[in-house]
Amino acid sequence: MITGVILLAVGIWGKVSLENYFSLLNEKATNVPFVLIGTGTVIILLGTFGCFATCRASAWMLKLYAMFLTLIFLVELVAAIVGFVFRHEIKNSFKSNYENALKEYNSTGDYRSEAVDKIQSTLHCCGVTNYRDWKGTNYYSETGFPKSCCKLEGCYPQRDADKVNEEGCFIKVMTTIESEMGVVAGISFGVACFQLIGIFLAYCLSRAITNNQYEIV
Repeated sequence: MITGVILLAVGIWGKVSLENYFSLLNEKATNVPFVLIGTGTVIILLGTFGCFATCRASAWMLKLYAMFLTLIFLVELVAAIVGFVFRHEIKNSFKSNYENALKEYNSTGDYRSEAVDKIQSTLHCCGVTNYRDWKGTNYYSETGFPKSCCKLEGCYPQRDADKVNEEGCFIKVMTTIESEMGVVAGISFGVACFQLIGIFLAYCLSRAITNNQYEIV
């Protein structure tokens, strides 16, 4: 149940803190926090089921609990391996989508333009590799640099490069994501260890009950 609460909290945190980055990967990536929230909720329910099975001293219910927990552990393991193997593809996908977001940027408020503005204003950066990336966009031809590129709040940069941040966002975003994902990876590893302990204890308890070595208190 504790691990479920942790995953639920990580999912909510990811939804709040990393939504802009996920939205520039692809539309399916925005569902990642919901997957964590859903998994956390399922584990909490399974924890409740495990407590009930222990109170009832039911060996088959404990074995069922251990089986479901094992399945969840295997799914998490596969997801971690896939994420590690395809990490370079994820970076390339983000860079490509960020470049496309700049080309299609507008100030009307579509989700990708909002994500670009949020990233640029939060990380104090401009463009993909540097501020010059904006010069090849339709938005720059019509208006100039967006306000989110400004070094200072409330400025109107237009085409004045001195008023905008020179550094690009791609490296800063990758650094931020790697840092945040390091935290998520550490938490996930701890959750996995707890799950393995839960599986082992549930199996041992079910065997003890089967061998009539468990006394109901």
